[in-house]
Amino acid sequence: MTSTNGNVIKPGSTIGVLGGGQLGRMLALAGRNMGYRFVTLDPTEDAPCGQVADEQILAGYDDVEAARKLADKSDVITYEFENVDAHVTDILMKESYVPQGSQLLYTTQHRLREKRAIEAAGVPVAPYAEIGSADQLREAVERFGTPCVLKTATGGYDGKGQWVIRSLDEVTEAYETLSRAKTELVLEQFIHFDKELSVIAARSPRGEVKAFPAAENIHVHNILHQSIVPARIPADVQQEAEQLAIRIAESLGVIGLIAVEMFLTKNGQIYVNELAPRPHNSGHYTMEACRTSQFEQHVRAICNLPLGSTELLTPVVMVNVLGEHMAPLLEKVDATGFLEDEELGISAKVHLYGKLEAKEKRKMGHINLLVRDVNQAQAWIDCTGIWKSK
Repeated sequence: MTSTNGNVIKPGSTIGVLGGGQLGRMLALAGRNMGYRFVTLDPTEDAPCGQVADEQILAGYDDVEAARKLADKSDVITYEFENVDAHVTDILMKESYVPQGSQLLYTTQHRLREKRAIEAAGVPVAPYAEIGSADQLREAVERFGTPCVLKTATGGYDGKGQWVIRSLDEVTEAYETLSRAKTELVLEQFIHFDKELSVIAARSPRGEVKAFPAAENIHVHNILHQSIVPARIPADVQQEAEQLAIRIAESLGVIGLIAVEMFLTKNGQIYVNELAPRPHNSGHYTMEACRTSQFEQHVRAICNLPLGSTELLTPVVMVNVLGEHMAPLLEKVDATGFLEDEELGISAKVHLYGKLEAKEKRKMGHINLLVRDVNQAQAWIDCTGIWKSK
């Protein structure tokens, strides 16, 4: 089935999802409440999104015939993570309706293209250099100073595909290790940030654009641990972060969601670090804490419905549940006072993703802590013992 930009994809229609992970799962759950049907394509049997969709097509992301089958069953197609095959997306654009397009994927799948696009939007990024040899790396490290971060241009996530260079002695090993990925390399000057922030913005084909409140993010071992909203930053910085995200969404012609990750320095300078053209882990707080969740907003945007209000209804802290947290979490979910703490004014909303195997560092779910004061949530997290460092 096909459509054209500007058309409204009304409830009752079928949304096709390239990717069957937890983001697709939560997207489908939100869309079902709005009256949409879902079909997902993913190579993993009984994928999280497949468990709640009307149908799962079991195939690889580069399978053109499977993608065409998805197109036949869908009125609109979206993707739930950016490492889907851009060639397949390009084909689908010609044969179906993919409002996010392939250009945004092409840009955000490659760190160098992404940085140039951010700069073209008039938004600052950390100083960087394209690296094609060990000699170029050494020269750039000497110019930027240490520490600095060498990254592969494609394929890295949750800390993979990168090397923090702390001395010139590491240059040769870092270059030889990361160059095995057979992709371009980029060196980034290390930003001594005070806080990590992110903003989720949405834009529809009709040109409407809205941003959710900025989240303050805390990472552990390069994996998101907590998102704190409202972020503990001045109001003018909050406004600037949201406006930067809107500027990027408009400059890149985003349809759907874009997550904009940022560094905030002690002197108030904001640098954009990365983009993700989809729902994002740091936006999970919106599921209970905002008038509209990021997942409902994404459905609204790709279907060209009016965007929902992004108003924050309550302070919230999102904490990720990884594989090693599942056993202690499940021991506590039926404990008196675990989900509600009247003394601290905390209500804990548990979301699990339906993954069968709880591997260490694997994202298995998250908890949204609805609180009177975000600082109280830390006491609850510490008290449970679930997230104690090993």
